[in-house]
Amino acid sequence: MHLPATMDPERIAPSLPDTFALHEGELIALQVKAAHALGLSDTHFRDGLADGTAAPALAVIPAGAFEYGAAPQEAAPAQDRPRRAALIERDFAIGVLPVTTEEFEAYGRATGWRRRAELVWLSGRKPVINVRQTEARDYCAWLSQQTSQRYRLPTEQEWEYAYRAGASSAYPQGDRITPADALYNASQGYDAARPKRPRLLSRCFVRCGAMEAGKLRANRWGLHDMAGNVWEFTASPWTRDHASLPERPLPGKPQAVVTKGGSWFDGPEDCRAAARRRRLENELDLNLGFRVVREI
Repeated sequence: MHLPATMDPERIAPSLPDTFALHEGELIALQVKAAHALGLSDTHFRDGLADGTAAPALAVIPAGAFEYGAAPQEAAPAQDRPRRAALIERDFAIGVLPVTTEEFEAYGRATGWRRRAELVWLSGRKPVINVRQTEARDYCAWLSQQTSQRYRLPTEQEWEYAYRAGASSAYPQGDRITPADALYNASQGYDAARPKRPRLLSRCFVRCGAMEAGKLRANRWGLHDMAGNVWEFTASPWTRDHASLPERPLPGKPQAVVTKGGSWFDGPEDCRAAARRRRLENELDLNLGFRVVREI
């Protein structure tokens, strides 16, 4: 991996492994080591809420070096480029699943938050949809208050690092994806080189095609549904590509943010690790949810 001139490979090499150079067993061992360093017996854990119920399941993600963005040979739009080196300098924990409807409804009952009756709403372990990024942040703040830990949304780099789990390819399992790996629109032809604009499904659909979270196989770090099912909000403001500064909103206008992962409505190219889409922090949609990070 090519490191920027400001990085000293000799300084970072002992503590931050190049995850692209590790095989599956080494990646899992790295995760186990990070969990044990925290006094955990497993790489997956849950915090407790004040009422004695459990917060969303989390997986420990070990610190390391990787590259984000589309590889030079990968079919991808300019917004997914250039590929850049990055350091995840601290271990963190991320949701094993996107936040589910039943998890978000617990927050609603505790805080008085109410969904808009005219919008489609799912149930049980299906991903929560039709919530804004601002409401996702409020949910994280509530989890933080309930657990005395710090919950937040992942950054774009954290999200992609966790999704790749050491894979330099377009998808964690290689350069192809199948319906066994993700819920996406298999009827759409693959067209990764063209950036796509979001369509507001709430206005034109009465049905949401999202499925119960956790039904398809996990990546190497035990995370489900990072590819497909629903797009996921990140905490990162939108940039037109990986070499540009964040987009600044006009006064009084909502911030544009990065979403990752693709969805049941979109084609397989949107499930790539590097794929990203511009959404607004106050946007509601049938194919848009989120996942939490917990600092450790």
